[in-house]
Formats: sequence, structure tokens, C-alpha cells
Amino acid sequence: QVQLQESGPGLVKPSQSLSLSCTVSEGSITTNNYYWSWIRQPPGKGLEWMGAIDNSGSAYYSPSLKSRTSISRDTSKNQFTLQLSSVTPEDTAVYYCRGVEPYSDYERYYYWGQGTQVTVSS
Repeated sequence: QVQLQESGPGLVKPSQSLSLSCTVSEGSITTNNYYWSWIRQPPGKGLEWMGAIDNSGSAYYSPSLKSRTSISRDTSKNQFTLQLSSVTPEDTAVYYCRGVEPYSDYERYYYWGQGTQVTVSS
């Protein structure tokens, strides 16, 4: 079964860039029809989809974050990476990576990482 693990800094200073990596095991990020997402949850708020990269390497972003978000991948390491520039305290959240498997025309199966806390503070 696909497993995901986030890694990166837990504390980032305002105006800096955040970089998080997600390592996928027991599966490949190039698997046909799968796509790989970053989701975050600020304190007391709901889940926010940030963006995704598909099995061919095409990336898609939330319009509200597109200007400062980049998602890339390293197929040799079976990893995909989130970069978020010009962070502010409002970017403080638990960040999750997620794999999505379409298993029917209408249904999806989600593989979740455990999440990693990121705090933006000086």
C-alpha cells in the first residue's frame, strides 16, 4: 500500500521560503492516473488544497496560492516537493502530502501522510 512521509523544517521566518518534501514508498509517483497533492490545515480551520502534480509531472495550483507556490518532483528519489515563498504567520499550519488514486468514475482513494507542523515566526 502507498505510504507517504513529509519532511522539512518546523519553523520558518517571515518572508523566507518554505520547502517540504514528501517521500512515497510502496508505490511510484509516476503511476498512471495517480496524482500527488499538498493540503494544509491552519489552526482552527478546515483543510485547504494547495496544489498537485500528476503522474506526468504537470502541476496545478490553488488560484489563491499560485503566485507563490511551486510543486515539483524528483522521480529518482520518488519524492515530490512543495515550495511556498514569502511566507507570513498566516501560513502556519499542519501540512499534509496526499496521493490520490481514482478507482472508479466517481470515487477516489486518498493516501495521507501523517502531517508536519510548520510555524512561521520571527
